Amino acid sequence: MTADLLNVYRRQVDETLLPFWMRAVDGEHGGVFTCFNNRGTERLSSDKYTWSQGRFIWIWSRLAWLRKQGMMEGEAEPLLEQARAAVEFIQEHAFLESGSIAFLLTETGERKESIPGAGYDTSFYADCFVVLGFTEYARVSGELHVLLQALELYNSIVRRLGSANVRSEPYPAPEGLELHAYSMIMLNVSQELAEVLGQFQHARAQDVDDNSVRFMETIVGQFAAEDGTLFEMVDEQGVNGKKETLLCRYVNPGHTIECMWFVMKTAGRHRRKDVIEQACDITKHALELGWDTEYGGLLRFVDYKGGQPKGTLTGDENERLILGSWDTKLWWPHSESLYTTLLAYEMSGDEAFRIWHEQIHDFTFKVFPNPDPDVGEWIQIRNRHNEPLDKIVALPVKDPYHILRNMLLLVELLTKRVKE
Repeated sequence: MTADLLNVYRRQVDETLLPFWMRAVDGEHGGVFTCFNNRGTERLSSDKYTWSQGRFIWIWSRLAWLRKQGMMEGEAEPLLEQARAAVEFIQEHAFLESGSIAFLLTETGERKESIPGAGYDTSFYADCFVVLGFTEYARVSGELHVLLQALELYNSIVRRLGSANVRSEPYPAPEGLELHAYSMIMLNVSQELAEVLGQFQHARAQDVDDNSVRFMETIVGQFAAEDGTLFEMVDEQGVNGKKETLLCRYVNPGHTIECMWFVMKTAGRHRRKDVIEQACDITKHALELGWDTEYGGLLRFVDYKGGQPKGTLTGDENERLILGSWDTKLWWPHSESLYTTLLAYEMSGDEAFRIWHEQIHDFTFKVFPNPDPDVGEWIQIRNRHNEPLDKIVALPVKDPYHILRNMLLLVELLTKRVKE
């Protein structure tokens, strides 16, 4: 069974996902084109979001490493050359004098304002994905100067978060609320950067690793309720306060499930069995709360008591997103759930996660892969009835990240199990 599943995920990478993204690589200027329609049949723009460029560098670097290790077939060096070109594109065009990253570039690297009049550095998330991409590239290529640039950018992000002088488009933070997303992305960035700094025996490795523990503890301590609910936003009353507003009531099941494998990774590294158990409970709760029992799949947003999000409205722009797309089915929560459930099963031995993995696997591969093999990739956005929906999720892009990242992580996990 394990070997069969491993082959399924390998084939998904080689036969469905990679052919699409190989065609999207910009061989002239570096980086990758991502502004495609939902079906992947038309490129709508040649603009390059640095958010996606950093993610592309991570994917291409990790795939190169898997090929070097013999876990995937193919040559590693062509991928590293394309990742290197993307790194150089970002180095040459995206870094601002402030130390942050321009959010949007043209095909050739000119900076653009994603929001007219708002400047270039509108989202620290873009900076985070550049750190992740540079870190993974440095790990595989051995190029220390790229890792040091990632560390410098990381320091800039930490300073901005510490001073509350941070912008987070396309998900701006509502005034007076704390966001789970900030600690979540910083946990992932810190844990990966710390690991690679350690491999290079850099003096900051321990400090950054300590940060990953702090972000982990913030997530499970500040945003998780005793019943296993992980809230996206909390006010000054915290998770146990009155839940009256929509923003403090809603849950993002996919976000929760993705975050929990970040938590499990750091908890496992630090032998925090208590946190691993809590993460498993949170994952189960998110799956039960978010699963559409009528049509299958994970709903995008739900109320913490189940069903359509509800609560008092404040006029914040996030509310329109939540209410307008709560019953859609997105590609990325399902790919994240495939990895998180299998990792949770490996770490806990709980049969419930094996059963969940099988259920999610069956739904995901029935619904999301593009039925046209000449196009490939996945049709990323579906309505409640699982029909394709032409709608923008966060950015007007088809991003080469979640599906490929999870397929590669699943290949790593299953390869180790087969060898055992």
